Amino acid sequence: MNNIICVITQKGGVGKTTTINSIACVLNKQHKRVLLIDMDPQGNLSFSTGSEFESGPTIYNVLRGDLKARDAIQRCSMADIIPSNILLSGIDLEFPGKNREFLLKNALAPIKDLYDYILIDSPPSLNLLTVNALSASNRVILPMLPDIFSLQGIALIYETIEHVRKSCNPDLEIAGILINKYSRRSHLHKEVYGTAEMISEKLEIPLFKTVIRSCVSLSEAQSLQADLMEYAPRCSGAKDYRDLVAEIEENAAKR
Repeated sequence: MNNIICVITQKGGVGKTTTINSIACVLNKQHKRVLLIDMDPQGNLSFSTGSEFESGPTIYNVLRGDLKARDAIQRCSMADIIPSNILLSGIDLEFPGKNREFLLKNALAPIKDLYDYILIDSPPSLNLLTVNALSASNRVILPMLPDIFSLQGIALIYETIEHVRKSCNPDLEIAGILINKYSRRSHLHKEVYGTAEMISEKLEIPLFKTVIRSCVSLSEAQSLQADLMEYAPRCSGAKDYRDLVAEIEENAAKR
């Protein structure tokens, strides 16, 4: 099975792009072949990797059929990437017909076996781009903050995943709910984690044991377009993401 993992959320600011970027940095240190796909028109992942996304080829050109995926790949310090820019936001209007849910899956088919992992960053909304990311993936990670609003969003995301399973991708699995910006000293955060455990059991979806603690080095590394494992390998964020990757691989091996 190809390791094609997407990260989705219905709102911004929950660590979606940070999760993709940091996982890629860990896998790069393990000498894994990694391809990043930026499906977010904001292009935050593209910026954080230092790719050329304003004038170079992007995933928009690939989905339109102007380029093969192979010809849009750029090499960055921590991984290969097909970047994105604001033009991607109009893809809904350009493809109103049938089978538009499989644009990304079809584009990746010729190159997916070249990589150990393909990581897809989806937009902070549940739209055609998100459905394409889910249709192309084997597994999905659901990041959230330790607050009540993120908990409420999990149910909505779950409905979207179930729709994609029934209509586009019956083999799609949920790798887990990931709690970001967690403080072990916060009573509220502990309560939210406990509620997340109950939601996990009710919906029968995994909750990662690993939590990502608040860590300024995570934001600094992305702002400086640096590899986290080079920039601050001993910070709490780097340790947490190493633990997360180990948990992802351990869970996958059990299935």
